[in-house]
Amino acid sequence: MASITVRNLDDHLKARLRVRAAQHGRSMDEEVRHILQATLTEEREPAADLGERIRRRFASFGGVELPEPERAPLRDPPEFD
Repeated sequence: MASITVRNLDDHLKARLRVRAAQHGRSMDEEVRHILQATLTEEREPAADLGERIRRRFASFGGVELPEPERAPLRDPPEFD
């Protein structure tokens, strides 16, 4: 098994980890392994593209129907000699 070392861990964060480990009846090392295991093995929905995320966010407001603008006929391309 691999090992890691976490440097420069904030004292407040370490204290919270110690309390959380005690609440779950685990050592701090066991608690860290549990947190990593739970976080990294959870199934995540693939990230939607930006347009889809915007659509989902505003879907509850309902759709918007915009009139189609009138368009002029296409021009003939310029002629080159």
